[in-house]
Amino acid sequence: MSNKQRESKKQKLSYLREDNKSVVTGTIIATLIAVTPYLFYLYESVPDVPVWDTFLFSYESPYYGSALTVAWTLAGKIIPLYLLFIWFFTCRHWWFHVLLVPIAMYSYQIFVTLNDDFKYIDDNQLIILIPIMAIIVPSIYLIRARIFNKINEVNKSLEELEEEFKMSPKGLWSKVKEYF
Repeated sequence: MSNKQRESKKQKLSYLREDNKSVVTGTIIATLIAVTPYLFYLYESVPDVPVWDTFLFSYESPYYGSALTVAWTLAGKIIPLYLLFIWFFTCRHWWFHVLLVPIAMYSYQIFVTLNDDFKYIDDNQLIILIPIMAIIVPSIYLIRARIFNKINEVNKSLEELEEEFKMSPKGLWSKVKEYF
């Protein structure tokens, strides 16, 4: 077997390993998305009582009057946040940072729901989101402007430029490290 044939065989094996890794990763992500209805309806296992006592904790809900209502409210906030995190960590488009705005919004709503059972959930969330939006929205606009500047300078289509700006596939952990 010639050196060129061995090299070709190594490349094929490398592609097969990458394809297998991609299939496994895709299967895990699809499974995480597919179980969301089951995760959402976990709130139905919470009793409809003002004080919920378990062997791990005790939760009293003076504002809602029912632990079931709090669980239902949290399920309506946690599941979209969960799906947004999956989208954020798997998205390879140049605009994926804009997903941080709804992530921050849902995180704030969950915090308020858990922190203070006496206030309305959605009070003042826009004021909290303004600093986050002040950073993310101009950043996305600047990236968009760079794309259109390149379109005017180079004879490439929008799809080719978007392909250029796509984030290279990384593992979940390396993507997390990129932000912290």
